[in-house]
Amino acid sequence: MGAGDLLVRIGAIVFIVGAVGTLATVAPLLLGTSRLPTPAYFVSMLMGVGLALALLGLLRSALAQRHPQA
Repeated sequence: MGAGDLLVRIGAIVFIVGAVGTLATVAPLLLGTSRLPTPAYFVSMLMGVGLALALLGLLRSALAQRHPQA
């Protein structure tokens, strides 16, 4: 396993959880039903956190390939 592979995997999982949370919070607005509680909207913010983790993993992997260890 590479240097940043774990961060990329964790970032992808967190991003997917955030995407599902975003769909769950937008659906009531489109369907005309009652809104979800405020903490549900915080789950949708995990999309950005997951994207940042994945990008950090990619950066770490790229830097590890650029400077190989002896």
